[in-house]
Amino acid sequence: MYLPKQFNFPEHARNIIRENPFASLISNDDQGFPFVTHIPIKLIPHASDPKQDTLLGHVAKGNPHTSFLRSRPFVLLTFMGPQAYMSPAVYPDLVRVPTWSYVAVHVKAEVRILEGEEAKDAILKQLIADHEPPYARQWRGLPESYTQPMLNAIVAFEMKVQDIQTKVKLNQHRPESHAAMHAAYEAGNESEKALALWMRRLGMAA
Repeated sequence: MYLPKQFNFPEHARNIIRENPFASLISNDDQGFPFVTHIPIKLIPHASDPKQDTLLGHVAKGNPHTSFLRSRPFVLLTFMGPQAYMSPAVYPDLVRVPTWSYVAVHVKAEVRILEGEEAKDAILKQLIADHEPPYARQWRGLPESYTQPMLNAIVAFEMKVQDIQTKVKLNQHRPESHAAMHAAYEAGNESEKALALWMRRLGMAA
């Protein structure tokens, strides 16, 4: 993606992925056109280097994406964080234009298909632990006559990170707008409030 240096914040990639785990998984189809599947992702951090992190996911076996992953294992994942319009009213002068604030991560990764029910079950349990821990007991208690067909109906995979781009676009290079911008976002909707929090994280608001 287009990534001017003032918006490049690689140190925040993991937090953005954890807070916004519903990703767009992008491959090329057999005609060379991008094919997109929207799926939840589990991040497994490397001990020291985010560029060696692992991502876990799964798709339905009937999804054409499964064949693309097997034949073309390099993929792009995009994670979209909070986003909102920004009015030029935040500037002290009138010779300005509107823009859009947003937080996003793009990850290039290599896919490895995980075979077997045990591997699939392990991924599902990690996703359950992230999003609804109490459901784990219910899942474990379901009969095999139900869980085995469910596991058979998905294709699970891990993705080794090859490259990460992290963009936090909050008008960092226009400090004269920050006070009014933060006040406007703080008084706005859920996404705007989340951007106000990001401004505080970056030291852009008192």
